Amino acid sequence: MAQKTIFITGGASGIGRAVAERFGQAGWFVGIADINQEGMAGTAALIPAGYSSQHKLDVRDRAAWDVALADCAAAAGGRIDVVFNNAGIPLGGKITDCSPEEVERTLDINLKGVIFGAQAAYPWLKASAPGSCLLNTASAAGIYGVPGGSIYSATKFGVRSITESLDAEWKEDGIRVRDLMPSFIETPLLDHAPNRASNEDIRGLVTSAGLEITPVSEVAEGAWAAVHGEKVHTLVGKTAKKLAFAARWMPGALRKQVGSRGGALG
Repeated sequence: MAQKTIFITGGASGIGRAVAERFGQAGWFVGIADINQEGMAGTAALIPAGYSSQHKLDVRDRAAWDVALADCAAAAGGRIDVVFNNAGIPLGGKITDCSPEEVERTLDINLKGVIFGAQAAYPWLKASAPGSCLLNTASAAGIYGVPGGSIYSATKFGVRSITESLDAEWKEDGIRVRDLMPSFIETPLLDHAPNRASNEDIRGLVTSAGLEITPVSEVAEGAWAAVHGEKVHTLVGKTAKKLAFAARWMPGALRKQVGSRGGALG
């Protein structure tokens, strides 16, 4: 059986790094893509020698996607079985506190980047089908919109919609499309401010709200399960699972809860 290949954006740290390590240790070839070259080297060091390649990629650049995927396939022996659309940035706070530049950057990376990734991935995934997969990083913020999360939630609801649409659209090609919906995960992003107008980091906001921070290893296991399973959406973390349950079975109570909380849940 030919060695399988996964191409991962945002692979220099956090969820991307954990998923790269998980698949690499399972014998997959891993294409690591990011704008952070030092971080990509750190991820590559966690993967068995000869089982990875590194690709500088700004996911907002459609043409750069084609180059990176072709280079990854060449390094891997000609095929790509999974493309993990993972690159993303956080943005939180009141919508009036978010600058136009922050809004545009978040939409471009979190949503446009996923769309461009899907377009570029399609011919490679079709060639390795059946059994190939486009995996997207959505979020618990794509389950129910909450105060302080309007822009970020909009991008993640969009990713969720893209996943559902393409899973149906590409079914006849033998390509599965899946997403991960994690809550707050132990990654470096927690140490960033939610927006330029804020002096508090996301970690502090999460802790003060009494919400749990899930180990990144759980997301890596979720990614493995998503690629090999039948669920379109894979929930990761207690907050995501509670939110999904409430949105389905207790929408009225959930609406009151998020209205009184005044902050994002995931």
